[in-house]
Amino acid sequence: MTERVRLLLSDVDGTLVTPDKQLTPSSIRAVDALRSAGIAFAITSARPPRGLRRFVEPLGLTTPLGAFNGAVLINGDLSVIEQRTIPDDLLAPLIDVLRSHAMSIWVFRGDEWLVRDGAGPHVDQESAICERGPTVVTDFAGVVDGVNKIVGVSDDAAASKAAWLAATELFGARLSATRSQTYYLDVTHPDATKGSVVRYLAGRYAIKTSEIATIGDMHNDVSMFEASGLSIAMGNAEPAVQRAAIHVTSSNAEEGFARAVDAFILR
Repeated sequence: MTERVRLLLSDVDGTLVTPDKQLTPSSIRAVDALRSAGIAFAITSARPPRGLRRFVEPLGLTTPLGAFNGAVLINGDLSVIEQRTIPDDLLAPLIDVLRSHAMSIWVFRGDEWLVRDGAGPHVDQESAICERGPTVVTDFAGVVDGVNKIVGVSDDAAASKAAWLAATELFGARLSATRSQTYYLDVTHPDATKGSVVRYLAGRYAIKTSEIATIGDMHNDVSMFEASGLSIAMGNAEPAVQRAAIHVTSSNAEEGFARAVDAFILR
Protein backbone atom coordinates (compact mmCIF):
# COMPACT_ATOMS: atom_id res chain seq x y z
CA MET A 1 0.00 0.00 0.00
CA THR A 2 1.30 3.45 -0.94
CA GLU A 3 2.30 5.66 2.00
CA ARG A 4 0.32 8.83 2.60
CA VAL A 5 2.23 11.75 1.10
CA ARG A 6 3.22 14.27 3.76
CA LEU A 7 5.63 16.42 1.72
CA LEU A 8 6.18 17.17 -1.96
CA LEU A 9 9.69 18.15 -3.09
CA SER A 10 9.82 19.81 -6.51
CA ASP A 11 12.49 20.73 -8.99
CA VAL A 12 12.16 24.26 -10.38
CA ASP A 13 13.27 24.73 -14.01
CA GLY A 14 11.48 22.44 -16.40
CA THR A 15 9.05 21.46 -13.64
CA LEU A 16 7.56 24.09 -11.36
CA VAL A 17 7.94 26.95 -13.86
CA THR A 18 7.04 27.28 -17.52
CA PRO A 19 9.66 27.22 -20.31
CA ASP A 20 9.94 31.02 -19.94
CA LYS A 21 10.62 30.61 -16.17
CA GLN A 22 7.23 31.78 -14.91
CA LEU A 23 5.05 30.52 -12.08
CA THR A 24 1.50 30.06 -13.30
CA PRO A 25 -1.62 30.78 -11.22
CA SER A 26 -2.46 27.07 -11.46
CA SER A 27 0.88 26.10 -9.91
CA ILE A 28 0.40 28.60 -7.08
CA ARG A 29 -3.10 27.25 -6.45
CA ALA A 30 -1.75 23.70 -6.46
CA VAL A 31 0.75 24.56 -3.71
CA ASP A 32 -2.04 26.25 -1.73
CA ALA A 33 -4.13 23.09 -2.12
CA LEU A 34 -1.27 20.99 -0.78
CA ARG A 35 -1.01 23.23 2.26
CA SER A 36 -4.77 23.00 2.85
CA ALA A 37 -4.48 19.22 2.75
CA GLY A 38 -1.73 19.28 5.38
CA ILE A 39 1.02 18.42 2.88
CA ALA A 40 4.25 20.42 3.10
CA PHE A 41 5.92 21.75 -0.05
CA ALA A 42 9.64 22.31 -0.69
CA ILE A 43 11.85 23.06 -3.69
CA THR A 44 15.32 22.04 -4.76
CA SER A 45 17.24 23.17 -7.81
CA ALA A 46 20.60 23.48 -9.52
CA ARG A 47 20.05 27.22 -9.12
CA PRO A 48 22.17 29.23 -6.67
CA PRO A 49 20.48 30.52 -3.50
CA ARG A 50 19.62 33.90 -5.02
CA GLY A 51 17.78 32.14 -7.83
CA LEU A 52 15.37 30.51 -5.36
CA ARG A 53 14.52 33.59 -3.33
CA ARG A 54 11.88 34.76 -5.81
CA PHE A 55 9.67 31.72 -5.05
CA VAL A 56 9.45 32.18 -1.29
CA GLU A 57 6.73 34.85 -1.19
CA PRO A 58 4.39 33.75 -4.00
CA LEU A 59 4.42 30.14 -2.78
CA GLY A 60 4.43 30.97 0.93
CA LEU A 61 7.46 28.75 1.47
CA THR A 62 8.56 28.04 5.03
CA THR A 63 10.55 24.89 4.29
CA PRO A 64 14.32 24.86 3.65
CA LEU A 65 15.43 25.48 0.06
CA GLY A 66 17.90 23.11 -1.61
CA ALA A 67 20.23 25.15 -3.83
CA PHE A 68 23.05 23.86 -6.06
CA ASN A 69 21.39 20.41 -6.28
CA GLY A 70 21.47 20.15 -2.50
CA ALA A 71 25.01 21.42 -1.95
CA VAL A 72 23.58 24.34 0.06
CA LEU A 73 20.47 24.24 2.24
CA ILE A 74 19.12 27.67 3.08
CA ASN A 75 16.22 29.40 4.78
CA GLY A 76 13.91 31.73 2.91
CA ASP A 77 16.03 34.70 3.97
CA LEU A 78 19.05 33.03 2.29
CA SER A 79 20.76 32.25 5.61
CA VAL A 80 22.71 29.01 5.31
CA ILE A 81 21.55 25.94 7.23
CA GLU A 82 24.32 23.66 6.02
CA GLN A 83 26.51 23.23 2.96
CA ARG A 84 28.91 20.83 1.30
CA THR A 85 31.86 21.87 -0.83
CA ILE A 86 34.00 20.19 -3.47
CA PRO A 87 37.29 18.84 -2.03
CA ASP A 88 40.05 21.34 -2.83
CA ASP A 89 42.37 18.71 -4.33
CA LEU A 90 39.77 17.82 -6.98
CA LEU A 91 39.14 21.35 -8.25
CA ALA A 92 42.08 21.64 -10.68
CA PRO A 93 41.73 18.16 -12.24
CA LEU A 94 37.98 18.66 -12.59
CA ILE A 95 38.46 21.97 -14.38
CA ASP A 96 41.04 20.31 -16.64
CA VAL A 97 38.53 17.61 -17.63
CA LEU A 98 35.86 20.17 -18.50
CA ARG A 99 38.31 22.32 -20.41
CA SER A 100 39.55 19.30 -22.39
CA HIS A 101 35.98 18.89 -23.69
CA ALA A 102 35.83 22.55 -24.78
CA MET A 103 33.30 23.51 -22.14
CA SER A 104 32.90 26.97 -20.66
CA ILE A 105 33.45 26.77 -16.91
CA TRP A 106 31.50 28.42 -14.12
CA VAL A 107 32.57 28.26 -10.49
CA PHE A 108 30.09 28.93 -7.67
CA ARG A 109 31.47 29.66 -4.23
CA GLY A 110 28.94 30.91 -1.71
CA ASP A 111 27.45 34.05 -3.23
CA GLU A 112 30.22 34.27 -5.86
CA TRP A 113 29.79 33.24 -9.49
CA LEU A 114 33.11 33.21 -11.34
CA VAL A 115 33.63 32.84 -15.10
CA ARG A 116 36.44 33.44 -17.56
CA ASP A 117 34.15 34.55 -20.39
CA GLY A 118 31.48 37.04 -19.43
CA ALA A 119 29.91 36.70 -22.89
CA GLY A 120 29.97 32.90 -22.90
CA PRO A 121 27.04 30.61 -23.66
CA HIS A 122 24.02 30.96 -21.34
CA VAL A 123 25.66 33.62 -19.15
CA ASP A 124 22.82 36.07 -19.85
CA GLN A 125 20.24 33.42 -19.02
CA GLU A 126 21.98 32.52 -15.76
CA SER A 127 22.37 36.20 -14.87
CA ALA A 128 18.60 36.61 -15.03
CA ILE A 129 18.12 33.59 -12.78
CA CYS A 130 20.81 34.69 -10.31
CA GLU A 131 19.56 38.29 -10.38
CA ARG A 132 23.17 39.37 -10.88
CA GLY A 133 26.00 38.94 -13.38
CA PRO A 134 29.17 36.91 -12.88
CA THR A 135 32.62 38.06 -11.82
CA VAL A 136 35.08 37.62 -14.69
CA VAL A 137 38.48 36.19 -13.71
CA THR A 138 41.58 35.51 -15.78
CA ASP A 139 41.88 31.95 -14.47
CA PHE A 140 40.73 29.71 -11.64
CA ALA A 141 44.17 28.94 -10.22
CA GLY A 142 43.55 30.79 -6.97
CA VAL A 143 39.99 29.57 -6.51
CA VAL A 144 40.14 27.14 -3.60
CA ASP A 145 38.24 26.46 -0.41
CA GLY A 146 34.47 26.65 -0.28
CA VAL A 147 33.50 25.86 -3.89
CA ASN A 148 29.92 24.58 -3.87
CA LYS A 149 29.47 23.77 -7.54
CA ILE A 150 31.35 23.79 -10.83
CA VAL A 151 29.39 23.84 -14.06
CA GLY A 152 30.59 22.88 -17.52
CA VAL A 153 28.57 24.67 -20.21
CA SER A 154 28.29 23.65 -23.85
CA ASP A 155 25.58 23.70 -26.50
CA ASP A 156 27.29 20.69 -28.07
CA ALA A 157 25.21 17.88 -26.56
CA ALA A 158 27.73 15.22 -27.53
CA ALA A 159 30.59 17.13 -25.88
CA SER A 160 28.52 17.66 -22.74
CA LYS A 161 27.71 13.97 -22.51
CA ALA A 162 31.34 13.01 -23.16
CA ALA A 163 32.49 15.36 -20.36
CA TRP A 164 29.91 13.83 -18.01
CA LEU A 165 31.13 10.30 -18.78
CA ALA A 166 34.78 11.34 -18.42
CA ALA A 167 34.18 13.04 -15.06
CA THR A 168 32.21 10.06 -13.80
CA GLU A 169 34.94 7.64 -14.85
CA LEU A 170 37.79 9.73 -13.45
CA PHE A 171 36.29 10.80 -10.12
CA GLY A 172 33.78 8.03 -9.44
CA ALA A 173 32.14 8.41 -6.03
CA ARG A 174 34.44 11.31 -5.05
CA LEU A 175 32.16 13.77 -6.86
CA SER A 176 28.57 13.96 -8.05
CA ALA A 177 28.30 14.80 -11.76
CA THR A 178 24.79 15.31 -13.17
CA ARG A 179 23.06 17.21 -15.95
CA SER A 180 20.55 19.86 -14.88
CA GLN A 181 20.01 20.84 -18.53
CA THR A 182 21.25 19.29 -21.75
CA TYR A 183 23.86 22.05 -21.94
CA TYR A 184 24.89 22.06 -18.25
CA LEU A 185 27.09 19.55 -16.43
CA ASP A 186 26.82 20.21 -12.68
CA VAL A 187 29.55 18.88 -10.39
CA THR A 188 29.20 18.97 -6.60
CA HIS A 189 30.32 17.17 -3.46
CA PRO A 190 29.31 13.48 -3.67
CA ASP A 191 26.75 13.93 -0.89
CA ALA A 192 25.29 17.05 -2.49
CA THR A 193 22.43 15.59 -4.52
CA LYS A 194 18.70 16.09 -4.61
CA GLY A 195 18.41 12.68 -2.98
CA SER A 196 20.26 14.13 0.01
CA VAL A 197 17.63 16.88 0.17
CA VAL A 198 14.92 14.21 0.47
CA ARG A 199 16.75 12.60 3.37
CA TYR A 200 17.41 15.94 5.06
CA LEU A 201 13.73 16.92 4.89
CA ALA A 202 12.68 13.53 6.24
CA GLY A 203 14.91 14.06 9.26
CA ARG A 204 13.94 17.71 9.67
CA TYR A 205 10.22 16.94 9.78
CA ALA A 206 10.43 13.49 11.39
CA ILE A 207 8.74 11.74 8.49
CA LYS A 208 9.73 8.72 6.45
CA THR A 209 11.30 9.16 3.01
CA SER A 210 8.51 6.92 1.74
CA GLU A 211 6.08 9.68 2.75
CA ILE A 212 7.83 12.18 0.49
CA ALA A 213 6.83 12.66 -3.16
CA THR A 214 9.19 14.19 -5.73
CA ILE A 215 8.71 15.73 -9.17
CA GLY A 216 11.33 16.70 -11.76
CA ASP A 217 12.46 16.58 -15.36
CA MET A 218 16.22 16.06 -15.63
CA HIS A 219 18.99 13.60 -14.83
CA ASN A 220 19.84 15.41 -11.60
CA ASP A 221 16.29 14.69 -10.36
CA VAL A 222 16.68 10.90 -10.53
CA SER A 223 18.50 10.76 -7.18
CA MET A 224 15.46 12.26 -5.45
CA PHE A 225 13.15 9.86 -7.32
CA GLU A 226 15.19 6.99 -5.92
CA ALA A 227 15.10 8.36 -2.37
CA SER A 228 11.37 9.09 -2.19
CA GLY A 229 8.24 7.00 -1.96
CA LEU A 230 6.40 8.55 -4.92
CA SER A 231 8.13 10.00 -7.97
CA ILE A 232 6.73 11.96 -10.89
CA ALA A 233 8.52 12.87 -14.12
CA MET A 234 7.48 15.74 -16.32
CA GLY A 235 6.21 15.16 -19.84
CA ASN A 236 9.15 17.22 -21.14
CA ALA A 237 11.67 14.94 -19.39
CA GLU A 238 14.01 12.70 -21.35
CA PRO A 239 12.77 9.09 -21.75
CA ALA A 240 15.39 7.78 -19.31
CA VAL A 241 14.19 10.22 -16.63
CA GLN A 242 10.57 9.25 -17.25
CA ARG A 243 11.45 5.58 -16.87
CA ALA A 244 13.05 6.32 -13.49
CA ALA A 245 9.76 7.71 -12.11
CA ILE A 246 6.58 5.98 -11.02
CA HIS A 247 4.29 8.45 -12.79
CA VAL A 248 4.59 10.82 -15.75
CA THR A 249 2.59 14.04 -16.02
CA SER A 250 2.24 16.51 -18.87
CA SER A 251 4.96 19.02 -19.78
CA ASN A 252 5.79 22.26 -18.02
CA ALA A 253 4.21 24.07 -20.97
CA GLU A 254 0.93 22.24 -20.25
CA GLU A 255 0.52 22.77 -16.49
CA GLY A 256 2.25 19.46 -15.77
CA PHE A 257 3.08 20.43 -12.18
CA ALA A 258 -0.47 21.42 -11.22
CA ARG A 259 -1.91 18.39 -12.99
CA ALA A 260 0.48 16.07 -11.14
CA VAL A 261 -0.48 17.53 -7.77
CA ASP A 262 -4.15 16.96 -8.55
CA ALA A 263 -3.80 13.49 -10.10
CA PHE A 264 -1.08 11.86 -8.00
CA ILE A 265 -0.86 13.74 -4.69
CA LEU A 266 -4.33 14.99 -3.78
CA ARG A 267 -6.30 12.12 -5.31
